[in-house]
Amino acid sequence: MKNGLRKYHAAVWDEPLVMEMGATGRRGQLFPVDEPGFGVAVDEVTDLIPEGMRRERPAELPELSEPDVLRHYLHLSQEVLGMMGISLFGTCTMKYNPRVTEALTRQPFVAETHPDQDVETLQGTLEIIHGLDRMLRELTGMDQFVFQPGGGADAAFLHATVTRAYHEARGDLAQRREIITTVQAHPCNPATAAAAGFEVINLPLEEEGYASVEALRSVASERTAALMVNNPDDIGIYNPHIKEWVDIVHSVGGLCFYDHANYNGVMGRIRARELGFDACMMMLHKTFGAPKAGGGPAVGAYGCSEDLAPYLTTPVVTKGEDGRYSVKVSEQAGSTQVREYLGNIPVVIKAYAWLRALGAAGVKEAADLSLLANNYMETRLLQIPGVTKGLPHLDKHRMEMTRYSLGELTEETGVTTLDVQNRMVDYGVDAFWLSHEPWFIPEPFTPEAGEMWSVEDLDYWVDVIAAICEEARTDPDLVKTAPHNQPIHRVAGTGLDDPERWATTWRAYRRKNGLES
Repeated sequence: MKNGLRKYHAAVWDEPLVMEMGATGRRGQLFPVDEPGFGVAVDEVTDLIPEGMRRERPAELPELSEPDVLRHYLHLSQEVLGMMGISLFGTCTMKYNPRVTEALTRQPFVAETHPDQDVETLQGTLEIIHGLDRMLRELTGMDQFVFQPGGGADAAFLHATVTRAYHEARGDLAQRREIITTVQAHPCNPATAAAAGFEVINLPLEEEGYASVEALRSVASERTAALMVNNPDDIGIYNPHIKEWVDIVHSVGGLCFYDHANYNGVMGRIRARELGFDACMMMLHKTFGAPKAGGGPAVGAYGCSEDLAPYLTTPVVTKGEDGRYSVKVSEQAGSTQVREYLGNIPVVIKAYAWLRALGAAGVKEAADLSLLANNYMETRLLQIPGVTKGLPHLDKHRMEMTRYSLGELTEETGVTTLDVQNRMVDYGVDAFWLSHEPWFIPEPFTPEAGEMWSVEDLDYWVDVIAAICEEARTDPDLVKTAPHNQPIHRVAGTGLDDPERWATTWRAYRRKNGLES
């Protein structure tokens, strides 16, 4: 054990594609060709399949035994870090995803149901959706939540369409063409505002790490449709003037949207509606303990005031006086659907279970632990030569994450934040998150501990950063050429945009690699 760091090397299997494995006739399970009496009852089975849907040749599928399949996926899992390493992926709030909710949502009463079936057969699922709606109302002060958006950007876009519908109904949409945000807001806010047809005003950061009240007042006008902002931002700074911001936008007739992507440090402590916001969004696949996966599954829970509820995407789940649940489709909804049906319900169920497990006191404790963990890490990280805090003149404690800079290390050694990121996986921990583009902090990295990581995990992660920074000074080429302890060195990205090389199907893979028979 070097400097308290465990020796690590990933498994190297040179695993083939599953389509390249097995042998003709090999099976994991054999099914009877014909059950006794079945043919007599239904005649020839192939006659049940319309002629136009019958295959001309058998499906091209891998033929493997059960041990072959298990071994293959074990090897694949060993060749990647997965999310069971120490993953402090900032702005994404990576948390442990309880196995019990994974098992629950695989059950037939979830996995095999369909949103178009009779609501009387979906009462349990609808009760959970309605229950999560009520809990999020309590946390935020909003009057209605929907779970249709497939992530944070979807929820931001939903707000842009709600804004559009709201102002159109009031007859002032032609006038209100501007949405205000800041350069440190999540990029989905200006992007979705633009996608919905609005002009975007991006306020710059100022001396205190956020745009000033005066800057906002200078652009707020009768042209303002909405304010879209997250607070705290991705560098961990909370704007203490946020209520005054809301008042300014409201005074000119605009709406206010609170992007709660960085909700972990304030959950149970502030309520968006009490700050004056008309709508907010929270990420169930981040804050609420559901898997984030690789870009999905995801849910951006969108909540709004009673005034905006008529413009929500539908359907919504309602509860009758008899205690039964129903799905209501509003004929008056003026916004655009951002996804089908009620959204990704397995994620909703996992978030519901997470909140029920923690309860109100547990939510506040989780927020406290997030703040404590972040500032413990900050204290240790800033003791490492070459690591500085983003906007270092602001020396107050940050919230549930802090954006750091390796700019000094790069100037001294030539080792960049991307090099450090590559080297981290040689120690068996997940690489850190950098920053949204464009970078305004040099050579950034943004860890976020959340509430789930132990002090031993946090110490190990910081020790890895310290060890790599020392390597950068003593053997910079070791870091620049990392990783060294992984199944492959580095993925060559040159072919990712070349349609003559990449393949998303087995048929395309064979054709593009000259394997066609």
